[in-house]
Amino acid sequence: MALSDIVKAYDVRGLVDGQLTEEVVRALGAAFADEVDAGRPGAAPIVIGHDMRPSSPALAAAAADGARARGADVVMIGLCSTDATYFASGSLDAPAMMFTASHNPAAYNGIKFSRAGARGVSLDTGLAAIRDGAQRYLDEGLAEAPERGGLTERDVLPDYAAHLRSLVDLTPIRPLKVVVDAANGMGGMTVPAVLGGAAGLGPLPIEVVPLYFELDGTFPNHEANPLDPANLVDLQAAVVEHGADLGLAFDGDADRCFVIDERGGAVSPSAVAAIVAEREIRRVQAAGEQDVVVIHNLITSRAVPETITAAGATPVRTRVGHSLIKDRMAETGAVFGGEHSAHYYFRDFWGADNGMLAAMHVLATLGGDDEPMSQLAARYTPYASSGEINSTVADVPAAYTRIVEAFAGRGHFDELDGLTVMAADGAWWFSVRPSNTEPLLRLNVEGEQAATMAAIRDEVLALIRA
Repeated sequence: MALSDIVKAYDVRGLVDGQLTEEVVRALGAAFADEVDAGRPGAAPIVIGHDMRPSSPALAAAAADGARARGADVVMIGLCSTDATYFASGSLDAPAMMFTASHNPAAYNGIKFSRAGARGVSLDTGLAAIRDGAQRYLDEGLAEAPERGGLTERDVLPDYAAHLRSLVDLTPIRPLKVVVDAANGMGGMTVPAVLGGAAGLGPLPIEVVPLYFELDGTFPNHEANPLDPANLVDLQAAVVEHGADLGLAFDGDADRCFVIDERGGAVSPSAVAAIVAEREIRRVQAAGEQDVVVIHNLITSRAVPETITAAGATPVRTRVGHSLIKDRMAETGAVFGGEHSAHYYFRDFWGADNGMLAAMHVLATLGGDDEPMSQLAARYTPYASSGEINSTVADVPAAYTRIVEAFAGRGHFDELDGLTVMAADGAWWFSVRPSNTEPLLRLNVEGEQAATMAAIRDEVLALIRA
């Protein structure tokens, strides 16, 4: 098979057995060992973790076999969230592989790669070389190193939980009741460890009401994709039923976190980004840091850079993309980075994303005052937003041209990532980005007034779908 079918811009993703077989994964593990030079004497071991999908343990073992065949030592950390592999990669200064398909259905699996220090790997920074090396091994056979690498096992969960507790102190907050929907994903293991006593840490003034904490990669209750509003319905109802202060929803590998307020309303990831950004800016300013930088991608709400600026820091606007954000975090020394997709990146977490850490910041903010979550979120949500709307388009360039012609002279054009048009008076903006892998256009619109946003949304959608 052609590995280009499953090697995406930032990770590997494919159907189990049909595309992502143990043979394929063994070749990818070997090629990753080559890319990070893990077979040389004295090299750091490769960390390998996996989620709760039925296929994950066997695929992780196959990758370990391939890496060891190339002379690399391997540390298996077993069941874990994606951000726990980033913790292992950062704290051990070792490259890592995480087996997960995140929010995708059970038939899928995938691999997220990290260099030592939890640095991202994309097609431009090593993933293409891994793909091509693995393809050669599949076509020509895997050339084994003179000496096979060793294999050890390690439980990183207690250290991971303790590290997060060291970054956000939740002990002084008022008592909170929190409903958590783990969607049968890895949040069912990490939440009890970080917010409860499962990792042997002291108690917090937080009562967790669990929803779907049983690890089950067949997702018997609903898909582990909080971006889809249908998957938030159970959590929203439970928050209201239990009189909770807020709700948290994690995706399958628990690296993204969505927030529900006490009324059952969804809190925008942009509002979460603004809340966390403000906290992180104030923290480092209090320690004497000047010239603080915070990253946000170009389709977060305008409220995010406005909050950053008001707090005395510099917002840096970037294109959309996981590895790209990590790279910009490293380049700028940013203390924090936020994306519209509920990925939140922290300098104190090796520049990697961590949904649990973002949730802890929200809990600390909410628990530090008597204000309910709905009011807190409203302060950081001054604009009306469409959310991301995807349209299947037969001729993407033609649709793009129609939009450019229709809005010529009506605003400022920006082509940092797709096309962004900003009204001269600031009343609205929209972004249209072509998908890298599908004939799709992705539309995001924001306006100072809901009616303005809706009018621009409908006009651009009509142009896209004409």
